[in-house]
Amino acid sequence: MPMPEFEKLKQLVEEAEEDVAKAAGGNKAAGTRVRKKMQDIKNAAQDVRKKILEERSSEGSTAN
Repeated sequence: MPMPEFEKLKQLVEEAEEDVAKAAGGNKAAGTRVRKKMQDIKNAAQDVRKKILEERSSEGSTAN
């Protein structure tokens, strides 16, 4: 079962790739975009963690 939260996380990482390379080359605007994207990635990762916990909790309650 695909998890849309995880797919979103992967998409955000892919979107950041080009700007990371530009920022490493000294492009300050790309660095700003990367920092913003990293915040989005952090939030998306938290969504994945929450979803995993929800699924684990629902499995535990149905097993009883």
